Amino acid sequence: MSSATARPEASSAHRRGSRPAARRRRVVAVVVGGLGLLAVLIGLVAGGGPLGEAVREFTLPLRHDDIIRQQSAEKGLDPALVAAVIYEESKFRDQTSRAGARGLMQITPATADFIARDSGGTRFVQADLASPQINIAYGTYYLRYLMERYDGDASLAVAAYNAGHGNVDRWVRAAGGADAFDPGRDIRFSETRAYVDNVLERRGQYRDHYASELGL
Repeated sequence: MSSATARPEASSAHRRGSRPAARRRRVVAVVVGGLGLLAVLIGLVAGGGPLGEAVREFTLPLRHDDIIRQQSAEKGLDPALVAAVIYEESKFRDQTSRAGARGLMQITPATADFIARDSGGTRFVQADLASPQINIAYGTYYLRYLMERYDGDASLAVAAYNAGHGNVDRWVRAAGGADAFDPGRDIRFSETRAYVDNVLERRGQYRDHYASELGL
């Protein structure tokens, strides 16, 4: 009788002991399956084709490339840099931030007014920033202004686009000049350091994946 009652207990113990092993096998299967799917997606992006292009459009979107080409050529800017700034600012979605920055290139009302005065846009109103044409025209105007201010240094110009040229001017002076400036060390805002790194990395990706669309 004791042996009869021992069998279910032994069987239950065996089942309890098998659960962690079964759970581990399921976790391993999920991880392996996820890695396999990731490998397939990477292969599709690298290999091109319609599905690869769809994945690329999701992970690295590009819109209004005709306007980007036009305005970059007019302002003497790298269109891949412009696309990267738009991606970092808005992911190519028209939106308004809590600070009031508007549109694809997230232009603040004060910056828009400065650009309108400097460029002679006497009929400009803030609502115009909802237009991709005007927003990109104004954003590239300001980016060119910053590139000229910092003698073509893209890191400084992009940092100023994010943090304001007043902050960047102070950081440059504290570093001992533009030649001694190290973005990783001398940009005092962690958000701006990440912003600069991301924009410059995305610029390379836009060059690699959208050369024909951007006229490169």
